[in-house]
Amino acid sequence: MKNIRFYLIASSMLVLSCATNVFTGERTLKPVSNDQVFPAAFSAYNEVLQESKVVTGTSESRMITNVGQNIKNASQKWLNALGHPEYLDGYEWEYNLINDDQVNAWAMPGGKIAFYTGILPIAQSETGVAVIMGHEVAHALANHGGQRMRASQLQQLGAVGLAVGGVVSGTSPQTMNILNQAYGLGSQFGAILPFSRAQESEADKIGLVLTAIAGYDPDEGARLWERMKANSGGQAPPEFLSTHPSNDTRIANLRQLAPIAKKEAAKYGVTSFK
Repeated sequence: MKNIRFYLIASSMLVLSCATNVFTGERTLKPVSNDQVFPAAFSAYNEVLQESKVVTGTSESRMITNVGQNIKNASQKWLNALGHPEYLDGYEWEYNLINDDQVNAWAMPGGKIAFYTGILPIAQSETGVAVIMGHEVAHALANHGGQRMRASQLQQLGAVGLAVGGVVSGTSPQTMNILNQAYGLGSQFGAILPFSRAQESEADKIGLVLTAIAGYDPDEGARLWERMKANSGGQAPPEFLSTHPSNDTRIANLRQLAPIAKKEAAKYGVTSFK
């Protein structure tokens, strides 16, 4: 009887924790509200900047800002067309270049973006930067940070098993790194890690459309990841052990997504690309 009661409570929590992704129309884990997430994200972002060597006044730093603004404007155009012009309310967009050899870029909820100088040689061009920027902005727009916080709450309520299983068997799975850390390797196979890979794939899909609407060639997505693969020197872990899709999987997906992104961009009068 206790097990049945627990199942009903956990199931009801899962139902209440579902939302619809406005970009894809797919069901996702409902994120913690922006009012809760944004202040913490903004504070954390400022701390990172204070502890880092932020590059300013250079052509590269200006490029990061310009590309970021172009992707943001593309986001607003897309959201207007989708009937959600208010979606970006509360976002405080910021794009910074950090002097660091890491091959990395990331986004925090609310539009806080960071690029590391170490990724620029792989980006190679403004278009390469736009592909990366589109992916990172997509993480912010898809509320992946808030979804990770929601998953943590479900974990604390003892409903994670149902949440992961229910969403994975549904449409667009989302997860969080904290679950990977909390559950350990044994519980990740077939649940936690594929959950995270789906989140990355969703950001690729949304990001490539944003890249195209902003006027950048979405074909660069696959080429960028070919360079990423070459840079990794074959050291990436097997896909089933990784929180990201394998390089080959990602390259194949991006090739398939590029024509779709171009078709979407054409709706906004964008038919030629940088």
